[in-house]
Amino acid sequence: MVRPKKHLGQHFLTDQNIARKIVSHLSDQADSVIEIGAGMGVLTQYLLPTFGEKFFVVEIDEESVDYLKEHYPSLNERILLADFLKTDLKQFGESISIIGNFPYNISSQIFFHVLTHKQLVNEVVCMIQKEVAERIAAPPGSKTYGILSVLLQAWFEIEYLFTVGENVFNPPPKVKSAVIRFKRNQNKNLGCDEILFTQIVKRGFNQRRKTLRNGLRDLLHPSVIGDEIFNKRAEQLGVSDFIKLTNMISAMPNQAVAKKS
Repeated sequence: MVRPKKHLGQHFLTDQNIARKIVSHLSDQADSVIEIGAGMGVLTQYLLPTFGEKFFVVEIDEESVDYLKEHYPSLNERILLADFLKTDLKQFGESISIIGNFPYNISSQIFFHVLTHKQLVNEVVCMIQKEVAERIAAPPGSKTYGILSVLLQAWFEIEYLFTVGENVFNPPPKVKSAVIRFKRNQNKNLGCDEILFTQIVKRGFNQRRKTLRNGLRDLLHPSVIGDEIFNKRAEQLGVSDFIKLTNMISAMPNQAVAKKS
């Protein structure tokens, strides 16, 4: 047995039916499958027979690694004692699928790491806090729509799969959970300055109560400030709108100032 550690955000899933259901949503279309934070192997036991030698585990908890090596000896060389957030995913091949019951306290950081490796990541199936899952899957105009919604929807098709109650974990979390799936879309690029795109999305939502005209005022040239898009708030813009906005700002005479902001 592995003792759940609060500082690692560990809540071990105990329901086998839910574990099987999570694994069933992962397709077999990648060079490698990586499980993040396997714990005591509730997903591992179903992933290993399905994906065999292309299945890897990245686990930061030494006690869990020892447990997994003892119970899944055929996996030994493919269990990495490492922090996923510091792991270079290129070592796993050119096409990667990721699965796991993500620690709630670092789920957003995991998604930003996935975005850093977006050209490699084919698919993600994960269980996270329900509120975060709803936020990621939210459409423009929703109160929960935000930075992660836009950045992930720019590169992935998002599907909210199902909700999971608190009582199927040890220890039970104080919130409901949800399983969500990302599938890489066809975008090779966004057709804009992608660094500036990310900056604009973050700035827009960091002042989400303001119109874009006020929230981005220091980036805007007088020649475009009258455009109707600046009457809107960030939460009203879809991915394509943010791309349009990025290209508008990138083409302005003060674009060098904008890119430094």
